[in-house]
Amino acid sequence: MKSLIKFPCLTILILLFVPFKVVGQNELANDSSRIGLISAAREIMTKAGTCALITLDEEGRPRVRVMDPFLPESDLTVWFGTNPKSRKVNQIKNDPRVTLYYLDNSESGYVMIHGVAQLVDDPLEKKVRWKEEWTAFYPNKSENYLLIKVSPSWMELVSYRHGILGDTVTWQPPKVIFDNKQ
Repeated sequence: MKSLIKFPCLTILILLFVPFKVVGQNELANDSSRIGLISAAREIMTKAGTCALITLDEEGRPRVRVMDPFLPESDLTVWFGTNPKSRKVNQIKNDPRVTLYYLDNSESGYVMIHGVAQLVDDPLEKKVRWKEEWTAFYPNKSENYLLIKVSPSWMELVSYRHGILGDTVTWQPPKVIFDNKQ
């Protein structure tokens, strides 16, 4: 972004040759732009390392915390580990709608996923979804470790590196709606 500001003509050229259709609130991405948007999102999510998980508390206020997610699945489903006694678990039980926010640290860009969270206490899933560096946080992982699975409902993203920008008037970013029926 800093280099684009120094060269306004370059910024205009990038805006003219954006490889993906900008998807407004009333439009859906076509198949080719959908694949490109999801691919760019996966790259940003993978490189980010951490993300913000936003839940709603009992009064409907957003609550944000930094999380250490597993890499996103091909459909952008995201898994996390947590303490079953944490506030986020109670908030998800009360209202499973959540938002994930990944910042593209190398560029001015982000991925924001709105989805539905599910609490998973399956021993086999917990064995598969485990990071050794978490051992100190979960000394008794059979009882003190719970999974959160976030299935995306819709996603928006901006990435200057990928030429994915918002509408020039409204700044509405490209959006992908998922077919998970949740």
